Amino acid sequence: MKKVLSGNLIIIGGAEDKEGKKEILKRVCDSIDKNEDVLLVATIATDYPKEAASKYKEVFGELGVKNIKVLDISERTEASDDMNVELIRESALIFFTGGDQLKITSLIGGTPVYDALEEAWKNGAFIVGTSAGASVMSDTMIVQGQDDDDPRKCTLKMSPGLGLIKDVIIDQHFAQRGRIGRLLTGIAQNPEVLGIGIDENTGIIVNQSGRIEVIGEGAVYFIDGSAITYTNVSELYADDILSMHNVKLHVLTDGNKFDLIKKSPFEEEKFSHEDTTKENI
Repeated sequence: MKKVLSGNLIIIGGAEDKEGKKEILKRVCDSIDKNEDVLLVATIATDYPKEAASKYKEVFGELGVKNIKVLDISERTEASDDMNVELIRESALIFFTGGDQLKITSLIGGTPVYDALEEAWKNGAFIVGTSAGASVMSDTMIVQGQDDDDPRKCTLKMSPGLGLIKDVIIDQHFAQRGRIGRLLTGIAQNPEVLGIGIDENTGIIVNQSGRIEVIGEGAVYFIDGSAITYTNVSELYADDILSMHNVKLHVLTDGNKFDLIKKSPFEEEKFSHEDTTKENI
């Protein structure tokens, strides 16, 4: 069976706590050596890069990270700059802020910066994204759709993402903005992929074998359309309400785990004292 990813990803649903306990961002920082490693804040998605960089540098500094740098790309030509490429290469963790996910792909897609990002990811660097930085992680991303609305046939605008996690569509600010309808529409149009909706101040940690751990105060929603038996999705009457049958939904919270390959939740295997003793003989 095809692997769905290769690398270490932390994907956050947006509006993560930056003032209180900062539990999610603490987990982010704990992924690296806070004294030695470089944490790179990529402000590509936002229209306010200086403000975003300043805030995250402050928060990550409070959490003990000593080496914090910023990748600010506002023009596509800057994604070919050797200094920006080197910033990616020297970083142990690259953190994509929120904003507009289409800005990320349009500014760095197919450039030396993207090549360096892909190489860093394959070599074990942590890639982290919040809000728009979360949606862009997958190979197909939602760029526009109606919030707080019924699922409708063809009201969703999608585009290629960075492709760091395969065969999924990720949506963020999920329950807070009522995005179940638009993610269902995405799955109706692409039933072979898995829909993942992530609440605010909630995230998923994805390891190299495709196993996910949920962290944070909200929920993560996994929508599996692989067994759909009927849908009325089509280009005709695009604004009609979507009908679809036999869709599977899993709702996971902090500490719960999910297997992307098997498309199912799981619990860690527990070994008895006897089994452990036998292995040590």
